[in-house]
Formats: sequence, C-alpha cells, structure tokens
Amino acid sequence: MMIMDKDFDVQAYMTKGVERVVSDALRSTLDDPYESAFMLRFAAASKKASSKRARAKERGENIPPFLIASITSSCNLHCAGCYSRCNNATLDEEPVMQLSAKEWSRIFKEAEDLGISFILLAGGEPLLRCDVIEEASGYPNILFPIFTNGTFMTDSYLELLDKNRNLIPVLSIEGDKETTDLRRGEGVYDILMKSMDSLLRRKLIFGVSITVTSSNVREVTSEDFISRLRENGCKLVLYVEYVPVDDDAPDLAPGDEERQILNEAIASFREREQSMVFVSFPGDEKSSGGCIAAGRGFFHINSHGGAEPCPFSPYSDMNVRDTSLKEAMRSKLFEKLREGDYLKDDHEGGCVLYARRAQVEGLLRL
Repeated sequence: MMIMDKDFDVQAYMTKGVERVVSDALRSTLDDPYESAFMLRFAAASKKASSKRARAKERGENIPPFLIASITSSCNLHCAGCYSRCNNATLDEEPVMQLSAKEWSRIFKEAEDLGISFILLAGGEPLLRCDVIEEASGYPNILFPIFTNGTFMTDSYLELLDKNRNLIPVLSIEGDKETTDLRRGEGVYDILMKSMDSLLRRKLIFGVSITVTSSNVREVTSEDFISRLRENGCKLVLYVEYVPVDDDAPDLAPGDEERQILNEAIASFREREQSMVFVSFPGDEKSSGGCIAAGRGFFHINSHGGAEPCPFSPYSDMNVRDTSLKEAMRSKLFEKLREGDYLKDDHEGGCVLYARRAQVEGLLRL
C-alpha cells in the first residue's frame, strides 16, 4: 500500500514536468532553427499557461496541464490487447454522435484559456479525423502530440505538420519488426519505418510510443533499439506500461523488476541522449503522490464528449458537449476519486483506477 504525502503538491510536480519536457525539446532541436524558434515561442506560452494554473490554484481550482482527447472511435488496426477495443471505445462500426470538429475546437479554446499546455490526441486512430487535427493546428500555444499507428502519413498530412509545428506525431511501435508486427499486424513495422523516413526528410520532429510489457522491456530499453530510433530522427520516446484490460495476458503487465529496468534505462538515456526526450507513463506514481488522473494532473475526453478519469477508466458523469471544460473538471466522480483513497494504491499493472474499476463504477450509482 502506498501512502500519499499530504504535503505533496501535484500542481508543482506537473508544472516542473512540463518545463522539463519543453526544456529537453528545445535542447533536442538546436540543429533545426525553424523548430527551435517554434519551441522558444511555445516555452513562453507554456510559462504563461503555468501562471494561469497557479492563479487558479490560489482560488481553490485545480487546472491540470495535460488533457487526453480521444477524437475518434475508429481504427484500421486490431492490435492485440488494445484497451480501447476491450473497453468498446473503438469499434468497427461507423461512428455515431462523435464530437464535431467545431466542438473539439471549442474545447481546445477553453483549454487554452484555462492554461492547459498539452492535449494528447488519441483514438482509435486520430489521423482518421483530419478535420479535428486541422482545428488543433490553429492553437499554437498548445502542443498536440498525436498518438498514431503511422499508417496514414500521407503527403497532405506531412504538409500540415510542416506548417504547424505544434502538431507532433507520436508513432506506436512495440520494438523490432517481429515484436511490432506480432501485436499490430503484419507489415505495420515496415510502414512505420517509411513514415519515419518521410518525417526525417522533412526535418519534422516526431516521437514514438511504446507499450512496455514484461516480454519486451529489455528490447525497448536496449542501446541498439534507442540508437536505431535516434538514427531514424526520433526526438521523443514515450514508454507506456501495459495494462491488462482483459484476462488473456495478465502476465504481460510489468512487475517491480521490469519497472526498475525501465526506470534505470530512462534515467540513463536522459543523461546521455541529449538529442532525445524520454517520458514514462504512468511512471513512478510514488514520486507523484499517487495516480494523477481524474483531474489531478490530467483527465480524458472520449470521442462522444464524456469526461473520464483516464482512458483505462472509461466512466463518466459529465459530457463536455453539454457543459464547459471547466465545469467538467468539477465532475462529482472526479471529486470523489480525488478526495477518497482511490488514487493512492500501488499495484500490479501500473493503473490504479483499472484495478479498482468496480469501485469506480460503483461511485456513479451513489
């Protein structure tokens, strides 16, 4: 059991995290004057946003610096163990009642006004919603990492990314060709390599997202793997711990030994790989005073507008289609989760709220 430090300041913790990511990104783009100029402007905007959040905190309001937005329920792949498909958030049917591009634009504007610096665009496959991504491009004070499977990296998208450096593609990869294709489908690895080549030729900053399991942790933290990513032009490596959302492969969730391997590797890479940024999610929750979902550090908006604690906890009592983003942050469900013990436990799999899903669901009936 992990006891949360009563004196822990999650706002300060998250703000420092934002500043570190921006600082590392600046350092990693020094050889690209255009990218560096954008990052310098964004650093100033991020500092201003941080001041907004600090003033809100003085008024008793907690504004997280991050937001996760799943902008579509459609995807062209069927990755093994996909949490979104297991939660029925991603389907093969034609989407209905999804938020429109204009509704997402209104959310982005409200987020900017509140002081949110990062909005992670996810899905499904977010590149299937070009209309939403074009709206996102109009908010240069917000950085939009786009979590994509990399199979829709067309010339038109490359041009859009070139003109709008606040859009950062983050390609999902599992390791080498065999490991990636095993989970994502035959031929996906080769498509990813071609997408990286296209991004590198245009000198566009991009990253990768890696689902870390007990079986691939050594491979994806190896010197050889990181060197290949660097040579391919990758600037950001985001490690996401696998959460066993079904009963098929619970042994794939990283345990204490695997997390130690991951944490030690990240610490080493941050010190030695000056041209790359390394981020871990959920990372060491002990150092952050517990889970940072449910508005402590971020929350999730699904493709239909439901405000959820996080993508692994798909429960909602408010919809941003019917209310403001600020009001959604005051969700009764979020308040109950933050004020109770639900975010404090440490456990196998890295996701507190998924492990306590029955209790979280029960809160909606209270």
